[in-house]
Amino acid sequence: MVHLPVITAMGGISPAGRSAFHYGYRRLIFDKLPADKARETLLNLAVLTSQVHYNGSHWENSSEQIIQLDSWLDQNSQALLDSTLIRKLESNLFDPASLRHHIRGHLFPKGGQDALSFQIKKRHLPHNIPESWQVTEGDSGLLNVTVAGMVDVMLEDAHQSPVNYAGQLPSGFEPAELYASRNHPRALQMTIYGISDALYSMGIEWDVVRQKVSPEQIGIYACSSMSQLDYNGNGGMLQARLLGKKVTSKQLPLGFSDMPADFINAYVLGNVGSTGTSLGACATFHYNLAQATRDIQNGTHRVVVVGGSEAAILPEIIEAFSTMGAIANDDALQALDSGDAPDYRRACRPFGNNIGFTLGESSQFIVLMDDALALELGASIYGSVNDVFVNADGFKKSIASPGVGNYLTFARAAAATKAVLGESSLRNNTFIQAHGTGTPQNRVTESAILADVAKHFGAENWKVSAVKSYLGHSLGVAGADQLASSLGIWQYGILPGIQSTESIADDVHQEGLEFLLDHQEIDPDSLDTILLNAKGFGGNNATASIMSPAVTKRMLEKRHGKKAVKGWQAANEGTEAAARDYEELTNLQPIRPIYHFDNDVRGGKDLSFSDGKVQLRGYGKDINLDLANKYADMSD
Repeated sequence: MVHLPVITAMGGISPAGRSAFHYGYRRLIFDKLPADKARETLLNLAVLTSQVHYNGSHWENSSEQIIQLDSWLDQNSQALLDSTLIRKLESNLFDPASLRHHIRGHLFPKGGQDALSFQIKKRHLPHNIPESWQVTEGDSGLLNVTVAGMVDVMLEDAHQSPVNYAGQLPSGFEPAELYASRNHPRALQMTIYGISDALYSMGIEWDVVRQKVSPEQIGIYACSSMSQLDYNGNGGMLQARLLGKKVTSKQLPLGFSDMPADFINAYVLGNVGSTGTSLGACATFHYNLAQATRDIQNGTHRVVVVGGSEAAILPEIIEAFSTMGAIANDDALQALDSGDAPDYRRACRPFGNNIGFTLGESSQFIVLMDDALALELGASIYGSVNDVFVNADGFKKSIASPGVGNYLTFARAAAATKAVLGESSLRNNTFIQAHGTGTPQNRVTESAILADVAKHFGAENWKVSAVKSYLGHSLGVAGADQLASSLGIWQYGILPGIQSTESIADDVHQEGLEFLLDHQEIDPDSLDTILLNAKGFGGNNATASIMSPAVTKRMLEKRHGKKAVKGWQAANEGTEAAARDYEELTNLQPIRPIYHFDNDVRGGKDLSFSDGKVQLRGYGKDINLDLANKYADMSD
């Protein structure tokens, strides 16, 4: 029996805000929200960014002045909205107006002199003194240096970034201030917040989950596709000596791509089960979701956390992508509209007349359980994973150019949807979250794939959108952004449109497709499946088929019976109540993330062996050592 991977929790942080309870999704469709939900969304943003908080008996602003909340929200609503999504770069990450660099130069003796003289502090003297230098003691602790000929130097300078926009986390949100971050790279700070948001919103204590399953039936699959590249990670390790500093003991270990999973294991969950990182450039989340899906389907795992964290808005990364021609600079963006200034909010225009993608940052996590465990625990059901398909491109001319792999992944995901839900559901009740980077090449190649597959399966009106138009491209977390921004559709019944794109470009394939350029209201029960498509550098392609909560519940009832589903409904009332308590708290004050440093560290004394089993303190189930021979027909 193949087990169904059920999505039981979701959380994280993106340029749209918190993901739990669909607040990030709500920001995308803000103009379609009813008044009470719009106000709640604004309040959640204000609390998230520490602009207001409830002080037990009254509301205060960031200066701890008492405020009248409704009046404050009315006055600051537009500023709150403007502080989200794609926008002008803000200086909390770095100052785009003053990016440091060095100019290689030569100093020559002045006025026909044979030598150049200068003074230097002893501690600044090179360890390997050039042969052309003569060094003598000077006054006030300085050394006199005389050089015959010229001296090669690196002169510090600064320049204005040619790219001044990105999909940044909401203005004022600083994850490092919420826990003892100890010089963690930004992506790891975001990891701690994102996984905490997901776990709190689950409405079930993790210890309850841990008592129900064996330790080896838990998995954590998460990473940063480009590793931690800021100064506290790999960036600092590579830059330190060139900047005249020393490499720290933390930069290398905290820079590894797998650190988000490692941090969750070590400082959040205390997990001793499987852990893993699958890297696939922009399809990285899909790769990890595929691994988790297989593990649950095959029954080796019952609970898997899947996600990622990417904080790549850095001068070096922006410059590298800009040099490749993947990100458009301000001048090119301005020229696109023939305007007086670049339109940063509309920088990413999937399937329209566009010139490049927009870099973003995000941290997103989901919790998957097998169908039986989800029912037993009374877990909330956000949907389920039908399947995830991964295919490479084969031979390529350019490592960054598209190939055939995405045709295969998208067609297989459509076929899997048809196999489970039928031809009519695939044709008429399917929504597509396109990769939609906003580059000229993507708009042609991806639309061709979608149109060809639509034609093959007889679809005439597949609705297509692309969330990167709001959030930018968070690289390895892009697929998780798609998922987090899609699950809310089944609660609010609004498909987010590509509002940054005024019209579809002439070279976009539209046969069998409807590209949504504005939000569209639907009956949530009419949407059975969302296909999440991903195309990555190097030929990394993946497509996921995600089934609705309604479809998931029907499948659970068919397998487990009405009595089991009725029992789940009763248990779920407590789950939903606990989740609502957390939601209410997030609208009063910033949450304290889950972070256990040097907490309940276990060793050999916490294990006990008996009768082909291992018991680990703190878990309700044993680890089985009485394993069957998988190769019985081949071994003695």
